[in-house]
Amino acid sequence: MFGPTKEKGESSATIGESDKILILDDAPENCLLVERILKKAGYGDVISTQSPETALEWLGLQGNPENKKDISLLLLDILLPGGMNGLDILRTLSSKEEFSDLPVIIITAIHDTQTLESAFELGAIDYVTKPFDAHELRARVRSTLRLRHEMLQRKQRERDLEEITDKLSEAYQTLLRVSRTDGLSGIWNRRFFDEILEVEWKRACRSEKPISLLLLDIDFFKKYNDTYGHQAGDECIRQVAGVLKNTARRAGDFPARYGGEEFAVILPETDSEKAMLVAENIRTRVQELKIVHEASQTSEFVSVSIGISTRMSGRDKESKKFLEEADKALYKSKETGRNRSTVFQD
Repeated sequence: MFGPTKEKGESSATIGESDKILILDDAPENCLLVERILKKAGYGDVISTQSPETALEWLGLQGNPENKKDISLLLLDILLPGGMNGLDILRTLSSKEEFSDLPVIIITAIHDTQTLESAFELGAIDYVTKPFDAHELRARVRSTLRLRHEMLQRKQRERDLEEITDKLSEAYQTLLRVSRTDGLSGIWNRRFFDEILEVEWKRACRSEKPISLLLLDIDFFKKYNDTYGHQAGDECIRQVAGVLKNTARRAGDFPARYGGEEFAVILPETDSEKAMLVAENIRTRVQELKIVHEASQTSEFVSVSIGISTRMSGRDKESKKFLEEADKALYKSKETGRNRSTVFQD
């Protein structure tokens, strides 16, 4: 009749049978009495000791780690034998993060408000007075354990929610990256390029630092496709994209597939001279791939033509104009023989 009352949704294994209660009291008769009251109430796993050292060992704070027990509730007497009292035990527990979920009910025969206040400041959750009232003891233990279980369940829900949030965030980042990546070449796609170009253009206008743009075109790519087939053409695009990715590697450099056999590279804080070095490095590395192109009219291997546009300072141009200038420079490279890099000139 005195068992822990189960509310809807609770089982005896949830509150009571699954909990290990530790009693630390200086009087063995008090330990036996509390054990008897709690076991009669349905709490099957109750242990007690009069030794603070033994209690600390069971809590895993000293002695043999193998003797550590999974304590759900500590009933702690304020007055203890030896040089350690209940407040000292509380002080030790409060300094350890691992005991933040361990509730402590103070056992006291003295009505010392200051001592109780100190105990609560150190983390005690409740108290009972000697001589014990069985009904009061059961009620306080029951409510404390219920509170502990609710707290643990809330923390578990928080951990579950955090895990779900992390997974959703990871999935979102994956989807975002997929939506911004060109499926064939593996570098950024045209839509994302347009976004980044506008961002970097505005940044350059604010800082008045140079920004350069490369537009690249694989020379005679249609003839390459006609000669070697579309699968070979796709592989050619992937290899050229790999050159861009491995060459434009500074923080902020942005290689993208612009469309078809065209590519673009945004080079923040880069003047025309440095942009030409990057362009020539790309062009040379593409040649070094040694992708045979018998239908090319400019080289025995696949090559690229590159147009370069650079904005130095001020706000005299729009990003659209900037892009048009790179396109004109690319056209100039094609017009003058291909397999070369050209800087736009007014």
